[in-house]
Amino acid sequence: MTPQQFIAAIAPAARACARTARVPASVTVAQAALESGWGLHAPGLNLFGIKADRFWHGPFTTQLTHEVTDGRVVQVTARFRAYENWLGSIDDHAAFLIRNPRYKPAFACTNGPAFATAIARCGYSTAPTYAAMVIAIIRAHHLTLLDVA
Repeated sequence: MTPQQFIAAIAPAARACARTARVPASVTVAQAALESGWGLHAPGLNLFGIKADRFWHGPFTTQLTHEVTDGRVVQVTARFRAYENWLGSIDDHAAFLIRNPRYKPAFACTNGPAFATAIARCGYSTAPTYAAMVIAIIRAHHLTLLDVA
């Protein structure tokens, strides 16, 4: 799947989700692209790499992943949420951000890059350059156009 095909496949769901959940569609698409390799690596149809923590009661997969701990990249085994389809992953991503109080500052942001920076600062990823990577995808693929009503 090319980046253009991936964007076309999930943009309508990302835009619909933006209207109801206030997560910019540009961020949803860019995060999904980054986390899933443009949809090519999404075990359990989990586009965002959301872990199955103790509050998750749905299906999950167990995967090897890389995390940054004390400035070092380490490989760990973790449980990740699993979905029936990409739409379920997109909807749960928005719900995950809304339900977690630590992401509240992001919802004060008025554009995708600012939202991406805010969730990164709030601890969405252990990668120190996470916001920059998401923003680079937003800019390279003109995803802010998805944020226009």
